[in-house]
Amino acid sequence: MTTTEAARRCGELEVHGEFDLAAAARFLTGFAPAGQPEAEPGALRVAFPLEGDGTPVGAVLRQRSPGTVTVEVHGPPGHTEAVVAQVRRMCSLDLDGSAFPEAGARDPVVSLLQAIHPGLRPVLFASPYEAACWAVLSHRIWMTQAVRLRRRLTERFGAEVDVGGTRLRTFPAPAALAKMEYLPGLAGPKLPRLRAIAEAAAEGMLDAAALRAMPAEEALKQLQLLPGIGRFSAELVLIRGAGHPDVFPRGETRLHEIMRDAYHLPDAEAAELAEIAQAWAPFRSWVSFLFRVEGEARMRESR
Repeated sequence: MTTTEAARRCGELEVHGEFDLAAAARFLTGFAPAGQPEAEPGALRVAFPLEGDGTPVGAVLRQRSPGTVTVEVHGPPGHTEAVVAQVRRMCSLDLDGSAFPEAGARDPVVSLLQAIHPGLRPVLFASPYEAACWAVLSHRIWMTQAVRLRRRLTERFGAEVDVGGTRLRTFPAPAALAKMEYLPGLAGPKLPRLRAIAEAAAEGMLDAAALRAMPAEEALKQLQLLPGIGRFSAELVLIRGAGHPDVFPRGETRLHEIMRDAYHLPDAEAAELAEIAQAWAPFRSWVSFLFRVEGEARMRESR
């Protein structure tokens, strides 16, 4: 590849507000559903099926300065802009985070979280489709079992991409998953549900931009029309798949437990916690993410 071609295959993300790529890489490395290897210091490597046509692509992200992230694109020519756009959403860089500290100014508990995790924004699944598949895979089984299933699925039906010298496998594209007939360990109704989600994605029903353009409750209702997707899973898809920044997860009991402990409200119901979260707008999803990250960190420390 010539220097000109290499330059054309790179993109640049302008960062508005605080962002730490190293913190995002550390999170993704430890996030079991992502299945990512240890990151190169100062870089984040990802591989995924491109939203829309399912082309297997990859990218290397590097942060040269606080306000700029470069994206080195790996995949067929002509997909650079689409890859950069998808990576931008995956790292929550498609939003201006300049006002995020204001949520901390209104809530001292949030201010402490932001101080503990400076520059950490939600790190998303590559697409709502992939988030929906994870919701089905992980339903009513242990996390370790779900991770094994995802790995098996990726090994059998995903594609391998050379991402700057590191070979990574993508999650299966919708077209590949829609044809799946068998996967060892995948019991009960999960296989037809995964195929139905793949078909819905191929038909454009899991488009991230379209889901975010809807009122949140309308998007959640639409997602719950998919087989195997209830309120909890719909929130996962909308928040961690489409990247909606301002949804409080009413179905996420683990988050509620963490909040009760943080606010010293052992008997608080979800409605009361949702009222507290109103002070976080328009970043309720972002603050909820920080609570989960901190909760998981404390759980690991207590083991």
